[in-house]
Amino acid sequence: MKYKWDIIPVGDKQKVLDLALQLKVLPVLANMFINRGIEDRSQAEKFFIPDLKNQHDASLLKDIDLAKDRVLRAWQQREKIMIWGDYDVDGTTGTALLYKILKPFFPTISYYIPDRYSEGYGLSYQGIDYAHSQGVSLIISVDTGIKNVSEIGYARDKGIDFIVLDHHTPGEQLPPAIAVVDPKREDDQYPFKELTGCGVAFKFLQYLAKDIGLDERQLYRSLDLLVLSIGADIVPIVDENRIYAYFGLKLLNTDPSVGIRALKEVAGWKDKKLTVGGMVFTLAPRINAAGRIGHGSQAVELLISENYEEALKIAREIDKLNKQRQQIQSDIVKEIMDEIENNPGLKDKNSTVLYNPQWHKGVVGIAASKVIEYVYKPTIILTRSDDGITGSARSVADFDLYDAIENCAHLLTKFGGHKYAAGLSMKKENLEAFMDCFERVVTERITDDMKKPKLKISGVLRLKDLNMHLLRVLKKMEPYGPGNPKPVFVSLGVKEVSYRVIGRDSNHLLLSYRKENGEYISAIAFDSADLLQKIVESSSYDIAYTVGESEYNGTNYLQIEIKDFRFEEER
Repeated sequence: MKYKWDIIPVGDKQKVLDLALQLKVLPVLANMFINRGIEDRSQAEKFFIPDLKNQHDASLLKDIDLAKDRVLRAWQQREKIMIWGDYDVDGTTGTALLYKILKPFFPTISYYIPDRYSEGYGLSYQGIDYAHSQGVSLIISVDTGIKNVSEIGYARDKGIDFIVLDHHTPGEQLPPAIAVVDPKREDDQYPFKELTGCGVAFKFLQYLAKDIGLDERQLYRSLDLLVLSIGADIVPIVDENRIYAYFGLKLLNTDPSVGIRALKEVAGWKDKKLTVGGMVFTLAPRINAAGRIGHGSQAVELLISENYEEALKIAREIDKLNKQRQQIQSDIVKEIMDEIENNPGLKDKNSTVLYNPQWHKGVVGIAASKVIEYVYKPTIILTRSDDGITGSARSVADFDLYDAIENCAHLLTKFGGHKYAAGLSMKKENLEAFMDCFERVVTERITDDMKKPKLKISGVLRLKDLNMHLLRVLKKMEPYGPGNPKPVFVSLGVKEVSYRVIGRDSNHLLLSYRKENGEYISAIAFDSADLLQKIVESSSYDIAYTVGESEYNGTNYLQIEIKDFRFEEER
């Protein structure tokens, strides 16, 4: 077993049976729905049929009225406005969204993406000086700014007002901006706290629309940008995010903006349907590559483009950067794994914190994520930055990484992020102390249950339950993602009737099982060829899998994807 199987227990049996009858689904599905907060037909319809009418009122966001008033004053007085975005997918899509929508109303509006290497994460004095030199009097930051108290104070002293549109957890002190719009503010009453930075920008534009004469339908034409931010920033795809992801994916797959259409073509997905997962593994890395290897402004330039040939040229340049990123990442991960293998002391720790001044600053975050796939521990990968040290952190399921880093904040010059991902900087002399502090905090807080990756199981199915009706019900649950993961089911005591090793490197298995009703079901198990002898020699075993479909000669058929095997001695 690669994972610890965490099977959802059956709740109130009568409640489960009642919902199963109402929805005409198997009890195991009804139990899963109840576990995901769907307890009656009304809630099921709201979940299965997302509706833009179910958005929350943007006016509930704290300070959004102050933000609107300041932008309207800038409009009336023809001030120069700058949009300042972070260099990741969320920041660049949020910047592109604000720029595309506001440009017709504010002809002199500009955007600014900081340089990852010379300016680092968040706002910078360098960028503020540049804005001042350009005569900018109002900066709207998106996906950044919530913890930049001193930088925004510096801008105020130079006569530049700030509106912060962010979704990160605030620090003890809010920045001295004209408006700080962030649903994670303690005094904010907005009912949904998990918007992306681009999502906060979207809500602000909704609130501003009537005052500037913006047709809200035009705003919905940019939902392909918003769904990109939702997927890439790994926020829960529930509530409003589910609505935006649902309609954003439809737009992305049928009539995307010029820049995203070019990016899909370069990525080899021109005529293919993308899911949230597919989008995260194809489009998002390319957008991120601009900020990691080149400059984040290239991504914004692509996303706001209105000329397809120009967009295609930028997309190809970004694709080349992504290929460079992949090679650099592969080299770093290999070095990290070699270091872990050759240092027994690292294996005994509850965290992995490594520093190498030669590692590429733009890739350490992805490298940290990859390392966790091999060594399942909270991981921080650090490298040199000017006279200091900077890096990225990634966490394991259920462990609050941000809180752990915050407990070592006295050793840092800057940090920010979420429960599962963060960025941080420190002075060189604090490295050893930080490593000790972080290891101590992780050791105090991590539980044995967090130390092995879990596979959340939605329930037990018989093979004969696997049919096209079940698949149609599961498809209605899309889009999948955090908060609404693709269901994983278990079937017990199965035995394959045939098998075949497939793949360029002969590392995958294609299996066939006979269902209780005599029909056959196809299964694929990626990277499982090393288990073949054990599979063949076992009299029976349990499988954990997701349900999907494949296509052969123009005909679609149901196929399961096996995520894990459990053999007799592991039960």
